[in-house]
Amino acid sequence: MEADGAIDFGALEKELRAAVAADEKYERENSAKFRAVHQKVASYEEFRDIVLASHLKPLEKKDKVGKKRNLLWNPCATHAKGEQASNVEIAQELDQLPGTSAEFYRDWRRCLKSGKEKYQLLLKLEGKALGRIFQADLGFGLLGEFLTVLAENICHEDRDAVLQILQSLSSTKRFGLNVDLLSESEKESSKDLFRKLQSMSRSYWTADHPNGGKAEGEDHLTSTSLQKEAEEKIVMELMKCYQVG
Repeated sequence: MEADGAIDFGALEKELRAAVAADEKYERENSAKFRAVHQKVASYEEFRDIVLASHLKPLEKKDKVGKKRNLLWNPCATHAKGEQASNVEIAQELDQLPGTSAEFYRDWRRCLKSGKEKYQLLLKLEGKALGRIFQADLGFGLLGEFLTVLAENICHEDRDAVLQILQSLSSTKRFGLNVDLLSESEKESSKDLFRKLQSMSRSYWTADHPNGGKAEGEDHLTSTSLQKEAEEKIVMELMKCYQVG
C-alpha cells in the first residue's frame, strides 16, 4: 500500500506476475525431471540438459523458412556496445534486492556475471531471506551453483553468514533431491566448502584462545568451550545434510 492508504495495483500486478512465473517454472522443470526419469537417461549430464532445456519449444515450419538471418561482419564491435549497455542495465536492476524466486532467477542469470558478484548477492540476502525466497522449492541446478560460488569466495569474516545460508537452504523443500542431483564437480565444491569452514573454525578458536583459555576465568572458559562445541555440532549436522563424508 502507498502512504495515503491507497492500494498500489502496479506493485501487486508485478508481484502476481512474478509469482505466476515462478510457479510455471517450477511445474515445467518438475515435469521435465519426471520425463527424464521415465526416459532412463544414461547420465546426470543428460538429465540436467533435459531439465535446463524445459523452457524451449520446438520450432514450427513458419519459424524455419521465409526469414533471413542478418550476419554481423564486426561482432567484436557489437559485443563492446552491448557490454556497455549491459553494465547500465545491471546497475539499474540491482538497485533493489530480489524479493521473489522469479526476481532472483532474473538477477542471478542475467545481471550477475562473476562469481564474486553472485557471492555478494548471497551475503546481502543472508540465510533468512534466501530461505523465504526458496521456501516452495529451490530451482534445479541452483544449489550446486550456490555451493560452488560459496566455496570459491568464502573468507574468514563471512564464516557465520555462510553457515546461516547453508542452514536456510537445507530447510527448503526437496532439498534432499537437489543434493542427490549435484554433479561430481558440485559435490567436490561442497566438500571443499566444508573443509574451509572446518579450517576457519579451528583457526578462529586457536587465534582467539591460543592457550586454551587457561589464563581466563573459569566461567568464560566454560562459555567458550560450549560455543566451540555448538559450532562444531552445526557444521557436522550440515555435512550430513549435504552428504559430505
